Amino acid sequence: MERYFTKQRHEDLRQRVREFAEREVRPRIPEMEASRGVAHDVSRLIAQQGWIGVTIDRAYGGMGAGHLAKTIIIEELARVSGAMGAMVQASQLGTAKIIHYGNDVQKAAWLPRIAAGDCLPTIATTEEESGGHVLGMTSTAVRDGDDYILNGHKVFVGNSHVGDVHGVIVRTGEGSKGLSAFLVEADRPGFSLAEQQPAMGLHGFSFGKMIFEDCRVPAANLLGTEGQGLAVAYSSSVLYGRPNLTAVSLGIHQAVLEETTALCIERERYGAALGELNNIKIKLGRMKHRLMTARLAAYHAVHLMDQGQPCDAELMNAKYLNVESAIDSAGDAMEIHAASGLFTDRPVERYLRDAHHIYAPAGTSDIQLLRLGEVALGTAKGQWSERLADLVRTGPTDHLEEDLREPAGV
Repeated sequence: MERYFTKQRHEDLRQRVREFAEREVRPRIPEMEASRGVAHDVSRLIAQQGWIGVTIDRAYGGMGAGHLAKTIIIEELARVSGAMGAMVQASQLGTAKIIHYGNDVQKAAWLPRIAAGDCLPTIATTEEESGGHVLGMTSTAVRDGDDYILNGHKVFVGNSHVGDVHGVIVRTGEGSKGLSAFLVEADRPGFSLAEQQPAMGLHGFSFGKMIFEDCRVPAANLLGTEGQGLAVAYSSSVLYGRPNLTAVSLGIHQAVLEETTALCIERERYGAALGELNNIKIKLGRMKHRLMTARLAAYHAVHLMDQGQPCDAELMNAKYLNVESAIDSAGDAMEIHAASGLFTDRPVERYLRDAHHIYAPAGTSDIQLLRLGEVALGTAKGQWSERLADLVRTGPTDHLEEDLREPAGV
């Protein structure tokens, strides 16, 4: 039985997202860059298209379309705006925790709202003192009757300032079995946000600090069971975070090549187009090579995940290769643009800034290589893609034409 979108169906989806991004997102980029604030309206408009629900089962109102379709959506948005590609990837990352560990009541309460674009979710793990060392976190949740009381903070939370429900990993005990995950609504007393701090790139996207001060959360908001917080964090990062960020890098990389190629065609040097110079052709060829190779790695990894096949190593490799390739190509693009690339009338400097933002989340390049080294040595600690295969495998997709209806809200 055919379980996956045909190539034509994927391309129809790509075209739909590309047209939307060109029409609705690109005109808003100058304002996003100038304000360096949070693009609340654009984020909501994108959510209303139903694309946050691409991996949510049809039973909950989602597209049920899988991870390759998700990659295409994020890639096409990031091709126009890395910030909005990042917004969608962070929302997808926030969705993962509910798909993986939510009970029937939690899924019924939240997944339809996410799929409809009425709710943007996040996941909050990182703390200032511990960084990527998850077990080093100190934020706590203490049981008090039918509630838990949360205290502490989280930083670098994607969609912090637009999110409606946050998946928060905190400490309920000692050691690796002492972490638990909770759903915390954005309007819950005791929860607050630090002021959004402008960053180098991804202007329009929020990744800020959350503060919990005696924040009382019902025990019913516990995701999974006490002690499963590490599993919630790791599975979300590996199975959604790495491929999602891969897709953002891929979209930025595509934009870098398109912009640089256009410059090489339109600009003249020595009586001919800049692109006629052999040294420029070699740089463009290297950029094209990187992009082609990176896209193969990205699509292959998520295709395996859609099949329910073990693919943790492929996801790590795709994230590493796409991030490094996009940064390298953006550097080459800046060299080709020379002084003109330093000014904001061309977007290449924005692409370079945005590309660097994708390096750290879900593990730096060194972390990806470290884990791949463990795979090579046979010392890797199991595969999340294998453990949760039934939750990431894509089902029948005869419904795709229905999901390619005219976008809402535009």
